[in-house]
Amino acid sequence: MSHNKASNPSLHVAFYPWFAMGHLTSFLRLANKLAERGLTVSYFIPSKTQPKLSPHNHHPNHLTFIPITVPHVDGLPPGAETTNDVPGSAVPLIMTAMDLTQDTIEAHLAQLKPNFVFYDFTYWIPKLGQKLGFKSIHYFTAFISRYGYLAPYKKAGYLPNAADLLRPPPGYPSPIRMKPYEAKIMAGAGKTAFGLGGFTLAERLAVSFIECDAFGVKTCKEMEGEHCKFFEDVFGKPVLLAGPVVPKLPSSKLDEHFDGWLNGFDESSVIFCALGSECSLEINQFHELLLGLELTGRPFLAVLKPPKNYETIESALPEGFASRIRERGIVHEGWVQQQLILQHRSVGCFITHCGVGSLSEAIISKCQVVMIPQAIDQFINARMMSLEWKIGVEIETREDDGLFTMEDVHKAITMVMDGESEVGREVRANHAKWREFILTQGVEDSYISSFIESLQQLLIV
Repeated sequence: MSHNKASNPSLHVAFYPWFAMGHLTSFLRLANKLAERGLTVSYFIPSKTQPKLSPHNHHPNHLTFIPITVPHVDGLPPGAETTNDVPGSAVPLIMTAMDLTQDTIEAHLAQLKPNFVFYDFTYWIPKLGQKLGFKSIHYFTAFISRYGYLAPYKKAGYLPNAADLLRPPPGYPSPIRMKPYEAKIMAGAGKTAFGLGGFTLAERLAVSFIECDAFGVKTCKEMEGEHCKFFEDVFGKPVLLAGPVVPKLPSSKLDEHFDGWLNGFDESSVIFCALGSECSLEINQFHELLLGLELTGRPFLAVLKPPKNYETIESALPEGFASRIRERGIVHEGWVQQQLILQHRSVGCFITHCGVGSLSEAIISKCQVVMIPQAIDQFINARMMSLEWKIGVEIETREDDGLFTMEDVHKAITMVMDGESEVGREVRANHAKWREFILTQGVEDSYISSFIESLQQLLIV
């Protein structure tokens, strides 16, 4: 598909994503798609994080990384750059550090003179745009449905309480809702200071949504068309669809240790559980999850962080667990090649926390999907997957505190892997349908083409 790879060489686009790996990689996927079409792309990145992402710059002739020194902030460990480097309680200080880069970013942008800057949490970018003459695009790395659920509150500029969040706003195009404990977490997060000046994340987003020139979102009208329209109606400005922005498979090979182990099992028999680089479970939930995996009788690979208040995985395992699952289970701490594991023929089920990158990888894999959302942005993602598109099954949790049991874990896995239940058959069929649609030759290309056209239209306005 080389039809208009270099049709827009005159456009220059800059990216400044939130310093969390999921956001950095998601922005980079779009940056690569635009660079592939011959656009000039400048991508701001924390300097020590650059080597991790350099192998994923597929078009270095058009895509330039601009390293940013992250200022030290009291309370951050020395050298911390991204949310991966700090405990959850210190994440707001990463935002403070990003806010302190404003003058540096302004100096770069004054020199680069891009047409557009894509950003997410740095709400001061639109003001720089008005000063320096570029258009600011607030880019969503996640489903827009999640932002639509909260959008009217952002517009009104007041903070919803937990009771407000139990049901979606009037006109919201989906029946999904939040559970009481999720609404409580979400309302609490809206009130926590985040970055310089005591601004909360909710206040930042409110300013950003009101002041940006347009929204960009990694989604398709086939999946979220009504949600995009709802969002456009609330804010009265364009929502540009980048399409599925499918992650490219890494050119590397799967680590021999995991490849060798996985090769010892039948096709689609292994459960792969990975809850992201930032999620630490409470010890009781850590135990219930592992015992639920054991209960299935199936082989499994669980990639987890040590539970809260534990130094190592080994010290936290349930009694006798290691010896019982010796042959058929691995509990691993640390980074793994998730995409390559999901593509391995032996892996048949993926248990995910519903982070955005993981969901993209889940949809294009052949694994059945089980969801166990853990944080603010993941609850609505999980609902969309399980209730709207019916691509996977959520592990049942208690309404008031979100706790689950090993039986809940076992039940959800069995439902999708056996495929005999009505729900099992339905999610398999739907997953296959959406996977096929997203991977259809030309779908992504046409989305990127119209995305670039929409950007050009914005310059005329």
